[in-house]
Amino acid sequence: MNGSDRVGRRALLAGLAGLPLLSPLAAAAAGVAESAPESAPENASEGSARPPVDLALVLAVDASASISRDALDFQLRGHAAAFRDPRVAAAVARGGHGRIAVTLVQFAGPDTLTALVPWRLVAGAADCAAMADAIDAVPGIAMGGSTALGSAIVAAVALIERAPWTAARRKIDLVSNGFNNAGIDPLSARAHAAAAGITVNALAILDEFDWLEAYYAENVIAGEGAFVRTAGGADDFAAAFLSKLMAEIA
Repeated sequence: MNGSDRVGRRALLAGLAGLPLLSPLAAAAAGVAESAPESAPENASEGSARPPVDLALVLAVDASASISRDALDFQLRGHAAAFRDPRVAAAVARGGHGRIAVTLVQFAGPDTLTALVPWRLVAGAADCAAMADAIDAVPGIAMGGSTALGSAIVAAVALIERAPWTAARRKIDLVSNGFNNAGIDPLSARAHAAAAGITVNALAILDEFDWLEAYYAENVIAGEGAFVRTAGGADDFAAAFLSKLMAEIA
């Protein structure tokens, strides 16, 4: 971590005291309890404290004002389709433990990160199909408001650090069509993630700003092997997300 990252992390940590993981309004809007991210996952095995997984992955989708209801829908449908692809189950099986932990969240402005699908253990084709079904079942409410990429990263780091598994690799998958315009500076947020050993990757939807790939590369992604993928819109989103998910699991 270079000097500027250390300065950014100190500045970030100074302002993190009392930062809520979920705002009550956001939790109510998504129909989940505020404690959902910290509650026992639906398919977690009992009798073992923080068992190991190959990967803990937060899938974060943008639901801010720049995202229409249709755009939020194609994000969610693309995520579900990826987990139904047999190549994803095969990639999971190739890991040392043969299982990963995944949660799906949405975000908009500061303090709005909301769990749509709480942490789940994915360890084979049946679990991948169940994850896809869970994604299809969530309402996915367009939240409106600003786009707080940095705040979403910080809240996602907290989610990973409270996950009920020990992960060899920890990653945040951020999907958005906008730039940061509220909340924590994304440069400070990515320094915070990198210091925690968490990789941040991004999928930029280029339906409004064709320069977002460079913006995310310079301001958002962090960690070893971090990368940015792009999608033009609904027509190529599912393929782009599948490619990104495969790269993150590998």
